[in-house]
Amino acid sequence: MKHMTLKNIAQAVGGALHMEGAAADVSADSTEALGVVHDSRQVEKGFLFIATVGERVDGHSFIDSVFEKGALGVVCEKAPQNPKGPYILVKDSFQALKDMAEFYLGGLDVKAVGITGSVGKTSTKEFVASVLAKKFRVQKTEGNFNNEVGLPITALKIREDCEVAVLEMGISDFGEMRRLSKIAKPDICVITNIGQCHLENLGTRDGILKAKTEIFDYMKENAGICLNGDDDKLASVTDVKGVKPLFFGSDSKCGVYADDYKNKGLDGSSVMIHINTEETIASFRAEIPLPGAHMVYNALAATAVGVMLGLDTDQIRQGISDVEPVGGRSHIIHGERFTVIDDCYNANPVSMKAAIDLLTMSDLNVSPRRVAILGDMFELGKNERELHAEVGRYARNSDIHVLICVGDLCKSMYEAAVGMGNIGQKVYYFADKDSMLCELETILQDKDTVLVKASHGMHFEEVVARL
Repeated sequence: MKHMTLKNIAQAVGGALHMEGAAADVSADSTEALGVVHDSRQVEKGFLFIATVGERVDGHSFIDSVFEKGALGVVCEKAPQNPKGPYILVKDSFQALKDMAEFYLGGLDVKAVGITGSVGKTSTKEFVASVLAKKFRVQKTEGNFNNEVGLPITALKIREDCEVAVLEMGISDFGEMRRLSKIAKPDICVITNIGQCHLENLGTRDGILKAKTEIFDYMKENAGICLNGDDDKLASVTDVKGVKPLFFGSDSKCGVYADDYKNKGLDGSSVMIHINTEETIASFRAEIPLPGAHMVYNALAATAVGVMLGLDTDQIRQGISDVEPVGGRSHIIHGERFTVIDDCYNANPVSMKAAIDLLTMSDLNVSPRRVAILGDMFELGKNERELHAEVGRYARNSDIHVLICVGDLCKSMYEAAVGMGNIGQKVYYFADKDSMLCELETILQDKDTVLVKASHGMHFEEVVARL
């Protein structure tokens, strides 16, 4: 890892370096770490281990074992009693992780694309990475490692031959995005939308806008900015440090926009994408392999980033068509008995409605039944029950046949749905996931198309596995 010697790391994190127990061939000035991890199980010879104190596990208890595996050194808050190798003593290991990632990423010749927003961050990341891979060597955030632990871990995995890093950046409170931006220092900032996530901490959509736009605080000079022009809050951003945003959306006033949308059901969609910027004027038809009209925005964001980094329309088109689904996010599973729309990773009112729309556009063959299994949405603040009720009314007005509401908060969703009267839709309520699973066999029919969606804490991946 470039510049990642024990001496440089100690200086970057403001720690005290102790070389006790260092092997004869280990130099504080010249020996570079081969990797950095905070999970002792991932330590390999030459790696640096960061001992963190978690809710259940104290990483300091594994210091001896990582040296037995050949660790180069350890970053820790508590000095080992009998050190078997070099260690860097710090006040806060998590802060050291962030400082180290900032130092390391800053020493690489790599462009950073930071992606945030209320909904669609992970899918947008996948589209952007797929497009940019047609021209560059790309590394991206694994899964959703997007917070103040996940982003540094992602940054520390980037290697010298990487040309573009696509970094997902997620937050739940004010100040977090500023700290993430300090680590990433984005060359391009992408914001997908301003929805209703984390209202518990951020209060209103204006609060969410303020928190998300902290991504601009440490962006590089003359960085690129890509914003969803169809989002009323983002459309109000006209200038950031002298930089004019490149908007994407459905309006022809956007620099990147789409029209002539053709729905192909669960097989995705086809759309005409137009580029109208000072540097580029072009149009092309894109085949989007993932289902749902909302995926068009992901393709448009990827197009905007591609334009900024000099890709041609053939490269952008191919990158869009090659994108692959991510488990738990609009992932279509064709099972022997059911077609399952696995969208169980997370949920908020906007993404719930989008998932319901996706279910209603599904191709139906033998049995004309669409089933939505919806669970609690967390971190919605004081209006959480009304927001659940809003989704219940939306589902009741949609072209689905069975609605299953699961969880304490989803009781409001259920009550709102049944309160609209009998319109030929079956509606069920279960207090918890286990009681629902006990009855699921009696509710479902062969060939049903089943949507599974809830916040991550509901663990609805177990529902997907059962189906």
